[in-house]
Order: sequence, then structure tokens, then C-alpha cells
Amino acid sequence: MWCIPPEQDAAFVCQMEQVLEAYRRPYDPRRPVVCMDEQPKQLIAEARRPSPAAPGRPARVDYEYVREGTCTVWMFVEPLAGWRDVRVTEAKTAVDWAHRVQRLVDDPRHAEAERITLVCDNLVTHSLASLYKAFEPAEALRLARRLELVHTPKHGSWLNVAEIELSVLTRQCLDRRIAVQDEVAGEAGAWGERRNAKQVGVEWHFTTEDARIKLRHLYPKINE
Repeated sequence: MWCIPPEQDAAFVCQMEQVLEAYRRPYDPRRPVVCMDEQPKQLIAEARRPSPAAPGRPARVDYEYVREGTCTVWMFVEPLAGWRDVRVTEAKTAVDWAHRVQRLVDDPRHAEAERITLVCDNLVTHSLASLYKAFEPAEALRLARRLELVHTPKHGSWLNVAEIELSVLTRQCLDRRIAVQDEVAGEAGAWGERRNAKQVGVEWHFTTEDARIKLRHLYPKINE
């Protein structure tokens, strides 16, 4: 259950409607809408080798485990095109975000794109300023000119389609003990390639009109 402080209602509504209006746009390769999100993945090794299943005996796994650190799984997904790009890095700093965005902008599929609308969470690292922390001013400006950032509101990350894709990735692929970052990257990359090959899209049904009905308590009251 999430709760929005009353003083943040107007800001929440404004950013929510910006996201929902972006989702309403028809598919246009010159102005694609791409959603991004990232999540940590704890690296865990087995303390003892598991015993595989045998006739009359189930598989046995020791509850004890060894922590091997963490890594970050990045998800970029274009819902209407059935395309996603999944990458794994050691950290999720502003510089890491900037390099992931550079990869997005320079991807061959976006060579003809005039501007990419990037929907992302409202984190301090998800800003054009991060580009200037990672690159020379000329390169940072080149990337900034190709981007339109649309942030989900605080307490509203559920509006981000990339969060849904990360949930699917975790359930289908990463919800188990993995000890090495390279293995996480290999599993996530293979998962993304399979879904891209099938062009698995995302159908978003929650609209601005729905929000004004179901979340009407968040809309400020206008006193005439």
C-alpha cells in the first residue's frame, strides 16, 4: 500500500499524466517511447554442492549460502516495438546510467530517431546532468538533444513498463542463486534475445481517463 502526502498530490498527478500521455502515442520510429529501470541482484554462491534428484529422493539444497556481492540489472524496453535491451553492470551510478543511455541513443535501431522519449524513475541519477558527469560537453549535448525525459512520480514507479519487464525477467530467469556477475549477464541477455525474437510487446491499458476516475482523490480540488 502506497501513500501520497497531500502536499505532493499536484506534482504526482502532473507527472503521472505526462507518463500516461506518452504511452498513448502511436508507434513512430522517429520518436520512439522507451522505458528504463534498473534493479540490484545479489550474487549468492552455494556453501555446499546441492544433491540432484534421484529415484525416490528429491533434490537437496543446503540453506547456508555465501554472499558474493551485488550487481545491477538494467532494462530498456520499447513497449510498442516488442524490443528490450538488458545489460548487467557492477554499480548503478550516474556515470553507469549515462553509458547505458549512450548505448540506447547509438543503437542502430534508433539511427533515424529524431528524439527518444525515455520514461524512467524519479531518481537523481536519471537526469541529463548525469551525461555531463560521464562525457565531454559536446558528447553530452549530442545525447541530450536526442532525449526527452519523462519521470514517473515518487511513489509511482508502478507506472514504468520497464519495472514490469524486470519482474518478468526475475521470475523467469534470475529468481535463484547465482554467484557470478557474468552468469547473470549471460542469463539475462539470452532471455532478452528470446523475447525480442518473439517480439513480445506490452499492452498498457491504464489511461489518463482511468486515472481521473480511480485516483480522483489525488487530484487537487478547485474552489471557485
